[in-house]
Amino acid sequence: MVDSRSGGGAPTVLRVVLGRRLQHLREKCGLSYEEAGQALDVTHATVRRMEKAEVGLKVLYVEKLLHTYGVTDQSEVEQFIALVRQANQPGWWHRYRDVLPEWFSAFVSLESESHVIRAYEPHYVPGLLQTEEYARAVLRAGMPHVPEEEIRRQVALRRERQAILEREEPPMLWVVMDETVLRRSLGGPEVMREQIDALIESARHPQVRLQIMPFSVGPHPAMYGPFHLFRFPIDELPDVACAESLVGAVYFDQRDDVTTFLEALDRMCAQAAPVSRTETILSAMRKEI
Repeated sequence: MVDSRSGGGAPTVLRVVLGRRLQHLREKCGLSYEEAGQALDVTHATVRRMEKAEVGLKVLYVEKLLHTYGVTDQSEVEQFIALVRQANQPGWWHRYRDVLPEWFSAFVSLESESHVIRAYEPHYVPGLLQTEEYARAVLRAGMPHVPEEEIRRQVALRRERQAILEREEPPMLWVVMDETVLRRSLGGPEVMREQIDALIESARHPQVRLQIMPFSVGPHPAMYGPFHLFRFPIDELPDVACAESLVGAVYFDQRDDVTTFLEALDRMCAQAAPVSRTETILSAMRKEI
């Protein structure tokens, strides 16, 4: 579990992968954190933080560790170092750093590299499916005192995030959305109608599965709040669950924790209206606005 408020910089997914590879190499040759730290003339905590992607990877440190771990093939070393340099490059979202909280930098990194994104949303349309005007209304509701320019930048970031659904190989986005989301008016009737039209269109996307959780089904496993689950096309990287709060987010990557989120999602998918009924439900709700 990682608390996003702990600081240390938001890791890119590639940095997490490289950290795990360094851990595997260290364990394979039977070295402790202390012994690896001695090779670098640093504390064992520094090696641990490198493996946990809590700090950036210094090229000189990585080269020395690879040598210490017995990696002698020069082409293998060069490929690893090339990935280190790539991992240390800021993501596209870095240009929004003036309005992007540190905890959300990690979220955008995970979202950008996932090949499956699953979510439960009880309050708002998920950011990847929001229209511009709906996004503006959501942001203004959550940040009533910030300048309009910051809202504009936040909306631009949200719209740019949505580009992942138009990639050549977009991720699978599977969302269970509470009926409350559609009953809560944000921005007025015109904005809500436009948003529902956009959801109907999104539901037709081959990589989007959208399910509505009707009031009539009663209680369900995730009534406590929204969360996301990210899955990656990389063997070294486990599924990651993210639970948000007013002041940040907590990321879970331990198998037992992630399994709890996954089982809740599976049960909710069984309780919610099937994907085949989503467009009918949305169309009916649009007529009520």
